[in-house]
Amino acid sequence: MTPDQAFQIANLLVLPQWLLMVVAPRWRVTLWLVRSFIIPVLLAVLYALYLFDGGPIDFAAFGTLDGIKGLFRNGGDGVMLAGWIHYLAFDLVAGSVVLRDAQEKEIPHWLIIVPLLFCFMLGPIGLLLYCLIRTIRLPGTVLSPEK
Repeated sequence: MTPDQAFQIANLLVLPQWLLMVVAPRWRVTLWLVRSFIIPVLLAVLYALYLFDGGPIDFAAFGTLDGIKGLFRNGGDGVMLAGWIHYLAFDLVAGSVVLRDAQEKEIPHWLIIVPLLFCFMLGPIGLLLYCLIRTIRLPGTVLSPEK
């Protein structure tokens, strides 16, 4: 499979779960996807295949910004694709955590639609928005998952 094909597959793989999390958050299929992390796991397999496809990774390069730039500059399409898949997987994990937590805390779904959309496009910003909503709705619980 070419990197372009893998890119298209990875993008298509996440879309159904995102759509279900927004429009059918309590449907059993949605809940199963959110709880199982099956799509991020599938993405992780694809990630590993492309990350290591070009040979060994210089893990020391992760210690500097120049090192990271060099990894992407010299790693070719496989490393760039792996980076994109990394975003897709962890943004989906962030969105799943937001949905699960909101349901457990009984935060109305309409309040988390915008954070979910931001998780989809800009993962950490969506998580930040959700944390703000959670703090306003449930003061003192943003860093206390047991409450």
